[in-house]
Order: sequence, then structure tokens, then C-alpha cells
Amino acid sequence: MTETTSNRSPAALMRLATRAAVACAVLLIAVKTWAYLHTGSVALLSSLADSALDLLASGLNLIAVRFALTPADDLHRFGHGKAEPLSGLGQAAFVAGSAVLIIVQAISRLHDTAPVTDAGLGIGVTLLSIAVTLGLVTLQRYVIARTSSMAVSADSLHYTGDLLLNASVIAALALASMPGLAWADPVFGIAISVFILVNAVRIAIRSVDALMDKELPTEERERIIAIALQHPKAKRVHELRTRSSGMQKHIQMHIVLDPTLTLLEAHRICDDVEKAIEGEFPGVDIIIHEDPDGIPEYHPRVGL
Repeated sequence: MTETTSNRSPAALMRLATRAAVACAVLLIAVKTWAYLHTGSVALLSSLADSALDLLASGLNLIAVRFALTPADDLHRFGHGKAEPLSGLGQAAFVAGSAVLIIVQAISRLHDTAPVTDAGLGIGVTLLSIAVTLGLVTLQRYVIARTSSMAVSADSLHYTGDLLLNASVIAALALASMPGLAWADPVFGIAISVFILVNAVRIAIRSVDALMDKELPTEERERIIAIALQHPKAKRVHELRTRSSGMQKHIQMHIVLDPTLTLLEAHRICDDVEKAIEGEFPGVDIIIHEDPDGIPEYHPRVGL
């Protein structure tokens, strides 16, 4: 990445990634439409349909990211980060719909013995698609590493699938242009669509997990506890609750302290723990409750 890109803020990187995805989808739709009209390939049609759905999904992503980056307000004290997994669910629906439609179209072509025409044109356009998509995915992965954005991750997931899809289209065009192998085109179209459908399910599962406030990964939770216990006066940590909302991580925990400490001393200890955690998880929202050691407490589970 260029120095200019590396100096961008996480929010600016997310905006850049979503705009680049929309521009990429528009370009690929134009060239694939032209190529499909000249070749009649079902595999190329499946790739065109996927790019059309990419445009819808990436456009939705653009709006969702813009909304997710809106600061918290009086009615949304935890921010607007849930717009990202909502966008992911929308993308999953779009991608699954395109896969089903292409499978139906491909099945209707299974008994069509006419070979694909002008396969060279289709292969050339597909190679261009691979180059453009590879550049986009590289940018998206850099942004994901810097921001952990779920919306960009969902977008990158199906664009990564596009790389395999386009490689399959080349194989389908090469085989289907030969006499007696016209069946290869719809068969590859079906295989590509199944792969797209699997990606849609993966996107949906990740989005639902975020909307249902699934805990952060076990490694991160263990690291949070370890950081808290590094403070010499923190005896134990319990009632740890974590979740993410877009780029924002939220952490709640109870720290057991010596009961003879003053309120001011306990407060300072919690401030130290918060700063230590924030050092490893920048921008995290932390709430810490101090528990005096030796005093039993009852903590009912949420919802019961």
C-alpha cells in the first residue's frame, strides 16, 4: 500500500474500500455484458449476474458503512455499528438469490448441444475481471486488517469467491467451445453457483452472530482477562461480557479487589486496567465493576 493509504484513518479506509468495490462492480458489469452478448456462455452469464449482485451488495455496503461510522447520539448511545451486520444479511440474500437463478438457467441449458461462440473473447474479459478483482481484494484485506470491518469483510468474501468463479469461467469457455463438450458450460455454471450459495450462508452466519451479540473470540477474551490480572492488586476477574458493534468492541467485567481499599484507590486500579486494555484494543468501550473480595454476590444471567 502507498504511504498515503497507510496514513488514512480506519473510517477513511472503510470508505475507500466501499467506493472501490462499487467502481469495480460497475466496470465488470459493463465488460461482462458485452462479452456475454457475443458468446452466449451460461458460465459467463453466471459471472455477469454475480457482478450485478456485487454492485447491489457493494452499494448497500457503501450506505451501511456511512451510517455505521456515524457517531453515537442521544438515541443510539452505543453508536450505529450494527448497520454493518445488517448490510451483511442483505448481501447474503442478494448472493443467494443470484446463485439460485443461475442454477435454474444452467439446468435449462444442460441439453443444449450448441457450442459456445467466440470463447477467446470471453476468456480475455474474464482475465481482465480476475486482474481487477484481485486488486480490489488486496485493498479490502488491507482495510480489514486495519479496521476489522464486518461490512468490508463480507464484501471481500464474495469478491474472493469471484476469483475462483472467474477461473472456472475460463475453464468452462475453453471446454464448451469444443464440439461435444457444450455440456461443460452449464455444469460449470451450476458448480459456480453452488460455491456462491455457500459463501452467502457464511456471510449470513457471521452477520447473525454480530446482531445477536456473540462473544469476542476466545483468544481475545483470554487476553483481556490476562491484561486485567497483570495489575498487582487485581485478584480475580469474572462476569466478563464482550461484544462487537461494527468496529467498536464493548467489554464489561467485574474485578475482585481487597475490601480494605478506599473507593478512590479502587477507582484508580480500574482506570489502570482500562488503559492497559485500551493499549491492546484501541477505541474499546469498557465498563468495570469493583467487587470486594470475600463478599458473596449473585449475578443472574441476562434474560432469566
